Amino acid sequence: MSRKPIVAVVGRPNVGKSTIFNMMAGEKIAIVQNTPGVTRDRIYADVDWLNHNFTIIDTGGIEPDSKDIILSQMRYQAETAIETADVIMFVVDVLTGLTDTDYKVADILRKSKKPIVLCVNKVDNFDKLQYDVLEFYNLGLGEPMPLSAVNKIGMGDLLDEIVKHFYERVEADEEEEITKIAIIGKPNVGKSSLINKILGEERHIVSELAGTTRDAIDSRVVFGDKEYIFIDTAGLRRKNKIKEEIEKYSIIRAVAAIEKADIVVLMIDAVEGITEQDAKIAGIAHDRGKGAIIAVNKWDAIEKNDKTMYRFLDTIQVTLAYMTYAPIVFISAQTGLRINKLFETIEMVVQNQTLRIQTGVINDVLYDAMAMNQPPSDKGKRLKIYYMTQVAIKPPTFVLFVNDKELAHFSYIRYIENKLRDAFGFKGTPLKMLIRERKED
Repeated sequence: MSRKPIVAVVGRPNVGKSTIFNMMAGEKIAIVQNTPGVTRDRIYADVDWLNHNFTIIDTGGIEPDSKDIILSQMRYQAETAIETADVIMFVVDVLTGLTDTDYKVADILRKSKKPIVLCVNKVDNFDKLQYDVLEFYNLGLGEPMPLSAVNKIGMGDLLDEIVKHFYERVEADEEEEITKIAIIGKPNVGKSSLINKILGEERHIVSELAGTTRDAIDSRVVFGDKEYIFIDTAGLRRKNKIKEEIEKYSIIRAVAAIEKADIVVLMIDAVEGITEQDAKIAGIAHDRGKGAIIAVNKWDAIEKNDKTMYRFLDTIQVTLAYMTYAPIVFISAQTGLRINKLFETIEMVVQNQTLRIQTGVINDVLYDAMAMNQPPSDKGKRLKIYYMTQVAIKPPTFVLFVNDKELAHFSYIRYIENKLRDAFGFKGTPLKMLIRERKED
């Protein structure tokens, strides 16, 4: 399954990035039930355009106090976009005109060798402002695309230009079917230490300071007779003026790494315990339908008794109630404790997220489930489920054909999902359930 391309939006404050982001996203912003904090930030969304499906990431939301901070923040924006995106959309303001910051950011973006679409916003009257648009050729980023985000003029041409670049980037990434694993989690939880231990070399810089990983590095690993690619999610160096942005940037990078991956390993600090940010990052992986493993790191660093592990498991299950399918492994990235177990768990998840079940076998489970717990009814009309079939993997996706979608209550569909898990396992992978109406013969 090929991954969705990623488009990052970069630009100075007040050029209209948020308006463009919201207009592109429309109603497509993913809503995850019972997943805390995932949709509140509105950092990313799925976009459909002429049979192209891609993820848009907003690197904006910066309102600094001085010009020095503007340039510093813009540099981080540009670096984040370069690391994470397949295509970069650079937004400028026709009314303000070219600024020194625009020139400096353009220099950074140009060196990335990634496709850049230059979007000139606030062109509300093209006849009047067309010559002002031409000024932006001076950035050396190709043809400026005029846009009025407020009036929704020029969006089609802009989207056409963006999707042109997808195949050259994403198809170049499509290697042989090697399982890709993203190591995700808060800064300083031990992501780089884990990859160093797996690689057996100090390939990534590890520091006691949170967020010292600057680049997202893909590491090829052979374990046993299997080959894997590990994706380390980049952190961000702390600077006094931008501390408040660190969490947002780490989440942007996590979204991009998760999108590239088949499986995510969410690392949790055993000393600190599971936090709200852990739940937020886990929710993104769940939302994207990725296989998931929870790795509790630094397990050797805490005092334990016969109840410690059970208490920790209970806390994780409560906090990540929407992700009870994810297996939990207690490890130490520093000592290598249970690294072998982590690889065994990865291989189990690979098998489960690519598992295909014959339609006849699925429907045996479905009919048994309906016999044990009758489908719900509303105002005298009862839900009928005619049959169910599997249509995709990664994640395993099932279509239920019913008489009325409105009667297919979330709780009953969850019941059917649980029966599938009882019968076939599917440990480590979310299941996707699609409801389709079909008229009775």
